[in-house]
Amino acid sequence: MEVHCLKPLFLLHLLHFFSSVTTGQVLALPLQTQLIPSVSLSRLPNKLPFHNNVTLSVSLSVGTPPQNVTMVLDTGSELSWLRCNSTRIPEPVFHSNRSSSYSPVYCSSPTCTNRTRDSSVPASCDSGNLCHVVLSYADMSSSEGNLASETFTVGDSAMPGTVFGCMDSGFSSNAEEDAKTTGLMGMNQGQLSFVSQTGIPKFSYCISGYNLSGLLLFGDSNFSWLAPLNYTPLIRISIPLPYFDRVAYTVQLEGIRVSNKLLPLPKSVLEPDHTGAGQTMVDSGSQFTFLLGPAYTALRNEFLNRTTGVLRVLEDPNFVFQGSMDLCYRVPLWQTSLPDLPSVGLVFRGAEMTVSGDRLLYRVNGEVRGNDSVYCFTFGNSDLLGIEAYVIGHHHQQNFWMEFDLENSRIGLAQVRCDLTGQMIGLSH
Repeated sequence: MEVHCLKPLFLLHLLHFFSSVTTGQVLALPLQTQLIPSVSLSRLPNKLPFHNNVTLSVSLSVGTPPQNVTMVLDTGSELSWLRCNSTRIPEPVFHSNRSSSYSPVYCSSPTCTNRTRDSSVPASCDSGNLCHVVLSYADMSSSEGNLASETFTVGDSAMPGTVFGCMDSGFSSNAEEDAKTTGLMGMNQGQLSFVSQTGIPKFSYCISGYNLSGLLLFGDSNFSWLAPLNYTPLIRISIPLPYFDRVAYTVQLEGIRVSNKLLPLPKSVLEPDHTGAGQTMVDSGSQFTFLLGPAYTALRNEFLNRTTGVLRVLEDPNFVFQGSMDLCYRVPLWQTSLPDLPSVGLVFRGAEMTVSGDRLLYRVNGEVRGNDSVYCFTFGNSDLLGIEAYVIGHHHQQNFWMEFDLENSRIGLAQVRCDLTGQMIGLSH
């Protein structure tokens, strides 16, 4: 997610399944383990079971002849980009100089002058008259390079002329994780996002926290086993505001519940103000959920009060996990499970997302205090990151079917066992 959110911290290797959005015909395409069956060029990717590790990623091929790449799937970003051939960037990279279908985008091109208007940083012109772009993230990571068009191939379904960023420099705050992927696939509502360029009307995903499996689906999700979705409308503000991302998937957060208690938060705290600050974004590219200061403080205090005597607080004012999570606990190393914890409900207009159990606390790798491991509350303070928004990360979307219905401008959700979705649809992992 650009500027307003952290880079992704959660990896999903996808075993791909494709079908025609219009005919519903399904083809199994395990891209990483065997040859890809042939598919009609008119078909778009439909069903993609995955296994997750650290970031949400999809495998496909780019260029002519095709080069295999892995891209982080990010609903919080617009421009798709790949690390391109450069001695300054370690593998994996896309070698644009080996592709006959690669075409740079020039400054005078309408793509550069008109279609980059949704970008947070305006495109510029480099010394070779090429369209230059810079992407930055809240964790101080950045990526820089030029716009280009190329043939993206998913299965045997080729999409020529797909615009992306061919990046040859940047800074990574987590080089070890970034080295596992070649780039990022932008999935928000901007003009240059993957869904906008391909015209995909609807997509869904389901992330499991049980056995690290799940499903990504393009097209309708009319399954008999899937509970009716509760829909919340996407919020749109037509006029430009300094802190409102108009191409994000923005919903209205109406309240926060701890167990059955609705926190006494005024409506003004949860709605965007006259500058656009305070929007609520659903973001697959961010791991955790971040709340603006007043809402975070109210939730933190209530959760702390309800866990007094149940969990031992980490008394270390200098330790703030990922720069925004300052409520952490000490749990004995020998303890194999967490005690019962109060649930946290995010109440949206027309829908509610309940976070419970081990999704509330995250064990911090490498942090040991005496004979205790360190667990932190999985809600962070946006103010500490300089983010003027609420961000709903994928950690709290686990075991929810998440449908992004672009045709009807809404997001649907329903609780489901995401580790079983592949079996229910008749796909094996």
